Amino acid sequence: MLEIIGSVWWYIVGLGLLITFHEFGHFWVARRNGVKVLRFSIGFGKPLWTRIGKDGVEYVIAAIPLGGYVKMLDERETDVAPADADKAFNNKSVWRRIAIVAAGPIANLILCVVLFWAMFVVGRPDYAPVIGQVSAIAAESGLQRGDTVLEVDGRATPIWREVLMALLPDALDRKDATLRVLDAHGNERTRTLKLSRIPEGRDERAALSSIGMLARYELQPPVVGHIEQKSAAWGVLAEGDRITAIDGEPVQVFEDIGPLVQKLGARDIEAMVEVERDGDRLALPMKPRLVPGKDGNSSFWAFGIKPAKFEFPPKDAVQRYGPIEAVPAAFREMRYQTKQLFEMAARVFSGRVSVQNSIAGPITIARVANASAQQGLAWYLTVLALLSLSLGILNLLPIPLLDGGHLLYYLIELVKGSPLSERAMAAGQYVGLALLAGLMGLAFYNDILNNFVR
Repeated sequence: MLEIIGSVWWYIVGLGLLITFHEFGHFWVARRNGVKVLRFSIGFGKPLWTRIGKDGVEYVIAAIPLGGYVKMLDERETDVAPADADKAFNNKSVWRRIAIVAAGPIANLILCVVLFWAMFVVGRPDYAPVIGQVSAIAAESGLQRGDTVLEVDGRATPIWREVLMALLPDALDRKDATLRVLDAHGNERTRTLKLSRIPEGRDERAALSSIGMLARYELQPPVVGHIEQKSAAWGVLAEGDRITAIDGEPVQVFEDIGPLVQKLGARDIEAMVEVERDGDRLALPMKPRLVPGKDGNSSFWAFGIKPAKFEFPPKDAVQRYGPIEAVPAAFREMRYQTKQLFEMAARVFSGRVSVQNSIAGPITIARVANASAQQGLAWYLTVLALLSLSLGILNLLPIPLLDGGHLLYYLIELVKGSPLSERAMAAGQYVGLALLAGLMGLAFYNDILNNFVR
């Protein structure tokens, strides 16, 4: 229940901020160009709060927080007194109308930079980009436990989340990534992570997990939490035992146990398992047993133990810049995220990424906003910046009903020397309505499928 309330709250706060800035862009530029503004509304539907300002504008907060609008004086919508004719939107030059319409998306892009700047100044707490365990592709590529990832394809990765986000595009494209790492001995090395070896049939949600690379903070201590009855460990090990070595090979984390058990089972011998129990060091003879896999068609060697309950350690890294240094960093981040946004759209259209996993609706956005808010202000600012960027770019698409659609009309007007006919504009509105309805329907469908069906 608390998660639902938190998700709704942070969604409304975030969306309200983004919509307010977007509409304020239209409002501010319209006023500067001599257009009379009648209403400034955040939300649609029934007004919850209304106030007439000293400037004569009706300010409204409405019940449905899914958008907003700035209503301007326009002869196409209402009768305009001759004295106010020069204040009507439709009587302004095409360049002034372009400026007014473009101001909304531009305001969102400006807000995106401001939010990224604030995020960098506040600082994003996370875990150090230190590799804790490697297998599969990561091991084949020469990465080792203790490597600190400094860069991925030239992008600095001061925290682990940056490593994952930088690797995701290459993983989706099955493209090898170049990593600059600092090994456990303090030597800088360059590694080529062979992401081209990720199987083509693998779902994009599992692309990163296919790499075989765990962060240091994800590794569990080698403490026994549960022992299966009639297993190799039954009657030998005890819950709470800390395994320190298997057949003379040291065990540092629980993830070390599996490979060592497989090696031991392949030799089909009994070996000594060293443990710490209540302050004592014990050496206990054990021989793993072959057990069936979950698919029923394979088997593996096992002791029959599970790890103790695990809690992530405190975060040990922060991505932060000073107020001056954060300015160019914010612009770089917006440029990078814009590139990623367009590349993701290209993957969707080419079929490399499913629409189901790439278009999110309000439920998913609300849950992400709540989760980021729980991690701290900087992470919430990150989500708001990405949403503001997406909103700005989306509104610039040449789709009727969106700002980009109106800009398209005005560009056509510039070329032909006269406005489009009312009939042509009405037809465009119907097309735009159908496209937006389809997009919203797909977003809600994905929300239901991803949050309630799976």
